[in-house]
Amino acid sequence: MIYLTGVRFRRASKVYDFDANGLDLKIGNTVIVEVEKGLGIGVVSKPPREVDPVVMQRHVRKVVRKADAVDMERNVFNTEREREAMRLCREKIAKYKLPMRLIRVEYMFDSSKAVFYFTSENRVDFRELVKDLASGFHTRIEMRQVGVRDEAKMLGGLGPCGRELCCSGFLSSFEPVTIKMAKDQNLALNPAKISGICGRLMCCLSYEHAMYKEEKRLKVKDKDSVGGHNCGGCGKHPALVETPLPANTSDKGA
Repeated sequence: MIYLTGVRFRRASKVYDFDANGLDLKIGNTVIVEVEKGLGIGVVSKPPREVDPVVMQRHVRKVVRKADAVDMERNVFNTEREREAMRLCREKIAKYKLPMRLIRVEYMFDSSKAVFYFTSENRVDFRELVKDLASGFHTRIEMRQVGVRDEAKMLGGLGPCGRELCCSGFLSSFEPVTIKMAKDQNLALNPAKISGICGRLMCCLSYEHAMYKEEKRLKVKDKDSVGGHNCGGCGKHPALVETPLPANTSDKGA
């Protein structure tokens, strides 16, 4: 048997399973874990749970250790490097006049790779940009294009409701949101009213959609029962249909 623990790398990001590696881990512990071609730092968000290796369908990387003071200091140093990388990359983007907008830079814990997140409406040839960044930071560079919803999640901000954006506050993944959800809730189909700052339909439209669907189903069911199959098709509720009085037995002898 192995013990899997859930680790989150960023606030409101997806939770990934890692082999607890025999460590006594609790929610909130900062840990160093194995990632693709390097090490990463994250926070335990799910306590270790026992899993049968037979049912495991994939390879699971391990938690290397709990983060110590040196690891935390290195993480702060990486954060400073990310800010410097943002500044330099924006200068290079302006230099090459590339049609792209830089959103975030993430350094791997062991500095083996730096990931640059950007948005663009067109195809971008950033080969010269990558060469400059690689020579300046002496690490592997990855350019990753994201959509407008991911952009809002990374940048954060306040929604039309005045609260922190759901995507940057607690949503770990994006669920499909359709215009039918707004219709089912009898909302005005005004894009300015039902769209978030990303320009897409607000994620919160899906929160109560199931309740509205159930209410709609119950109303249809009640309407059918009132329209009735037991009242002769009169359209009245069965309880309101007048029942004819029984014949007067005293008239039979007349």
